[in-house]
Amino acid sequence: MDGAAVIGMGYRTIKTAVGAGLAIWIASLLDLEFATFAAIIVIMCIEKTKKKTLITMNKKFLASLLSLILGALFFEVLGYYPIVFAIFILLFVPILVRLGIQDGFVTSMVVVLHVYTVKNANWAMFLNEFYIILIGMGIALLVNSFMPNFKQDIETFKQKIEQKFEVILYEFSAHLRDSKRNWDGKEILEVEDTINQSKSIAVQDVENHLLRKQNKDYYYLEMRENQLELLKHMMKIIAIVSSSSLPVKQKEMFAEFLENLSQKVHSGNTTDISLKELEELKASIRETELPQTREEFEVRANLFYLIFEMENYLNIKKKLFSKRSR
Repeated sequence: MDGAAVIGMGYRTIKTAVGAGLAIWIASLLDLEFATFAAIIVIMCIEKTKKKTLITMNKKFLASLLSLILGALFFEVLGYYPIVFAIFILLFVPILVRLGIQDGFVTSMVVVLHVYTVKNANWAMFLNEFYIILIGMGIALLVNSFMPNFKQDIETFKQKIEQKFEVILYEFSAHLRDSKRNWDGKEILEVEDTINQSKSIAVQDVENHLLRKQNKDYYYLEMRENQLELLKHMMKIIAIVSSSSLPVKQKEMFAEFLENLSQKVHSGNTTDISLKELEELKASIRETELPQTREEFEVRANLFYLIFEMENYLNIKKKLFSKRSR
């Protein structure tokens, strides 16, 4: 199933509807009192990812079990009166907050209200509530085990990101050669938006794989995000360098490097080759004659800054592959 088609509420709605109906049916088959409560638990436990579902279930289970035990004791000692229920809430909420399970407040209150309605905190009532909680959470866990596969979506986003990077690097090269070239830099904004979207999906993907501690796709997207920040800085210097009409040979040499680099933007590890080419470029520039004018000196100084930033750009990707090999 395509993840992009089901990422919204529609997919969760289907799972919630199926799970809620199934929970009521099973609870009714077992002739449990307050069988509809099992559906409420399903509705409140289904989250966007498996990890969030487990966290939610854990908090609601502990809060419900605690309210069942303390509520039964509270009512049996002080009586089944509205004022006792109100006092219980005032005392119980701080306990939930102290334990960090306040997200289970609503389900725990439903459990306490069941005790209050029955007005008999016996073993049968305790088991009835416990079974309903187990059924609701068990069904929620079952239906939420079916999650969309985001792998293809992430790969599509990665291709879009790489295409934008290709355009950006090529335009940098073209601008160094022709300052009058018309480019509004929209790819910078577009690729930033694409990275943010894909990171959000990558987070969901890793949270749907409970045993996976690392996400190579997320590392990749972080790498591109860091590279993009450098490209933003470089864009300003490119504009300064290209604004000079002075024919500087070193400017053309760096433009050629950028053009070649724009053809090597992909997920593979080719950074060592590009870094070697960059070192050769630096060596060639050092061997050329010294600047003759102040303007030429400023242009070449900015070019060295661009080369330094490009080295950082390539090393960011190199670190990604070092991280993967650990």
